Amino acid sequence: MALDPQLLEILACPDTHHAPLTYDAEAQTLTCTQCGRIFEVRDDVPVLLLDEARGGPGQAS
Repeated sequence: MALDPQLLEILACPDTHHAPLTYDAEAQTLTCTQCGRIFEVRDDVPVLLLDEARGGPGQAS
């Protein structure tokens, strides 16, 4: 099951810039279009926690 397209339209990065996210259905990830953080989607639920994100400012992916 994929994420609902309406949900994808309103999801944003939880950091202060609240940039849009792009969805990779195959990898089951959401990527911030501004900072590059990668958030996992587990059991069709986006995990938008900065502490659990990969990559982003000052971090290696």
